[in-house]
Amino acid sequence: MIRSMTTNVTFRHAFALKDLEWPIPPGTYRVDVEEDPIDGLSFLAYRRLATFITVPVAGHSGSTQSLLVDPKELERALTRDAAAVDAATI
Repeated sequence: MIRSMTTNVTFRHAFALKDLEWPIPPGTYRVDVEEDPIDGLSFLAYRRLATFITVPVAGHSGSTQSLLVDPKELERALTRDAAAVDAATI
């Protein structure tokens, strides 16, 4: 049975993701993760199936789209954003 989890991530600066042709403005964005239990283990564990981020559609005020994203790429974008915030406060 697939498990879904939703979290929010906040970017303080515009950011880019692979396969997107426009920068995404700063803001808080919904991230949905779908996982499937791994059978045959003596403990409960899950395998990530997909990660989606909901972002605004460029040029369409109020419209959003859910994009499949590599979770490692999303983490790198968040790390870059945090580093930019830290650098701005020095």
